[in-house]
Amino acid sequence: MLTLASVMRSEMKKRKLEFSSHPGNLALMRNFVRHFLDNMPISERDRTLMVLGVDEACTNIIRHAYELRDDKLIALSLEIRDDCVRMRLRDYGMQPPVEALHRRRRRDEVIRPGGLGLMMIRSAFDQVDYILRRRGTELVLTKKIVSAGKETRGNGNSG
Repeated sequence: MLTLASVMRSEMKKRKLEFSSHPGNLALMRNFVRHFLDNMPISERDRTLMVLGVDEACTNIIRHAYELRDDKLIALSLEIRDDCVRMRLRDYGMQPPVEALHRRRRRDEVIRPGGLGLMMIRSAFDQVDYILRRRGTELVLTKKIVSAGKETRGNGNSG
């Protein structure tokens, strides 16, 4: 039976924000994500890293997929699942080179400019998946959560 309470709980588990690719919208997006993550069984450190990771991903969309155009669509959907938080970022711009998405830095390799962003995104989330669509890209960021009283630790990245 569908009740008002179950509809409200369902609405609280999913949120969507669509915004133009203007850098001025990133503060709004960060506040949206931070508010969504409030009161979740995730450490403050991990919440902050997640917000920064999504911000970095949006910056990459603006810079690379949209080549600094500030009038293109970015769609962000957030979802709380039983065991994780899932964030999906969708753009309709140029797709990144496939090899860049799967390349991992070796421990002894020098970090080059532009290489820290993906590292930060991968360290903030347990799973990072790029889905190349007919038009644009969908980035799926997943962070595992545990029952109340415990906080997430570590990360077993894929992607």
